[in-house]
Amino acid sequence: MAKTIDPDRAPNPVDRHVGLRIRLRRKALGISQEKLADSIGLTFQQVQKYERAANRVSASKLWEMARALNTTIAYFFEGLGDPSVVETDEVRDARASVHDFLLTPEGAELAASFSRITRTRVRRRVLDLVRAMGEGPDAAEDD
Repeated sequence: MAKTIDPDRAPNPVDRHVGLRIRLRRKALGISQEKLADSIGLTFQQVQKYERAANRVSASKLWEMARALNTTIAYFFEGLGDPSVVETDEVRDARASVHDFLLTPEGAELAASFSRITRTRVRRRVLDLVRAMGEGPDAAEDD
């Protein structure tokens, strides 16, 4: 059965972005959800919910999270853009798609690995390879 999403219950794009930034920073530092949760007085399940934007992060927990992850509060909002500019549905959908991808283990690992490639030509070739694989006849197959 197809899963329908009630737009009124879908996570706010800002909450999704903050959750993704929490996950990216935690992963970059090699900190487990359990260790982060312990350092801010939560359960690892609560950290999971924050990262998936199932729950919103309060201002006080965001402050504690920034301290535990050795970053600024502003870090969690980087990349959101100017709040006075209204995004089109197309831009909003693209951002949601990227967030969904980066929240998967494969997406996070691919993004982290790709960002470590320093040679522009190699990065371009990897991108060309991924494009070709996505367009190929077996692109829809799942193992």
